Amino acid sequence: MKVKHLFLSNLCGERLPKYHLCAVYCLLLTALLNPMAAGAVDITQQLHRPLNHSAVRESRDEADMLLRQGEQQEASGKSDKAIESWLQALDIYHLIGDLKAQGLVYDLIGKGYVHLGRLKEAEDPMRRRLAIARDTQDFQGQIFGLNNIGTLLLQKGEFTAAAETFTEAATIADDVKNIEGQGLSLSNLGLATVRLGDYNKAIKLLETALIFRRRTPDAIAEANTLNNLGDAYLAAGNYQDTIGTYGSALRMASLTRDRTNELRAIDGLVTAHGSVGRYERAFDLLEQRLTLATESENLGEKLKSFESYAFLYEQLGNYPTARNFYERAIILARTLEDSKREVLLLDRLTQMEKKAKHR
Repeated sequence: MKVKHLFLSNLCGERLPKYHLCAVYCLLLTALLNPMAAGAVDITQQLHRPLNHSAVRESRDEADMLLRQGEQQEASGKSDKAIESWLQALDIYHLIGDLKAQGLVYDLIGKGYVHLGRLKEAEDPMRRRLAIARDTQDFQGQIFGLNNIGTLLLQKGEFTAAAETFTEAATIADDVKNIEGQGLSLSNLGLATVRLGDYNKAIKLLETALIFRRRTPDAIAEANTLNNLGDAYLAAGNYQDTIGTYGSALRMASLTRDRTNELRAIDGLVTAHGSVGRYERAFDLLEQRLTLATESENLGEKLKSFESYAFLYEQLGNYPTARNFYERAIILARTLEDSKREVLLLDRLTQMEKKAKHR
């Protein structure tokens, strides 16, 4: 996706009622060609005045409404609809020249594409958001814009580029003494460093990030860094610290009902306990995970729970039960129209059955 704001009207259909859109264009044209136009009292003449506060306010109100509508759609899992609303809002903010609002919307659009798994399309709006932050000397916007881009690169498997991006964000945050930005950037840099295989360096970065996280009253941010640190300990083979760190993340996320970090901490604990043969504890955690996914009616997380059950039972050599969970996961993958996941699960099931025949 190339989000080009000059062509957004063509991409998403009509953004404004025709009379409204025409009015705004006429106002802009008049402001350019005839800034000294005389006042008038009738509607037709008002449309040809230089841009006035009333027209701008009406346009901004409509854009703000579309922005909120998109946020509601995103919250209900309709990221595709949310992006349509945000693109409409972006058109209007561009027309009235609100650069700050454009940056905000580009950020939301990028995240919307990430939620849809359309990572390639997400990068352009994220980079546009960063460009606006740089143009306006918005250092906080630069810090968070760089972290968003770095996270995207991390998801795409571009670990070195991600680490460089997080380093730039950390440098800016340190220069302007932005504690929140320092914690976020070092936390993400630590995670990228884990992916690059330098576990000791990653642990030091994440322990430092945790210090900054605890200086801000943000339990979600702290739980996220604890999960990152758990990943580092797990990769380094330090199971005692792995379990303790994921456990802290799980407790904090449970108290704040932070489902994302709660599920992630459970996944880390399941892997850690399974690695040292503590299968009973691993299954208890998986039961907790499936309950959370079922209560929130999140089919994607239910699918992940079934996958984890299948993998653990396969590890134990209980192939019939593993097969049952693989089949349930495959059904959910089809329901979600996730063909890539379906093919992967079918392949794993086939490989397991071959292994079972040669026992």
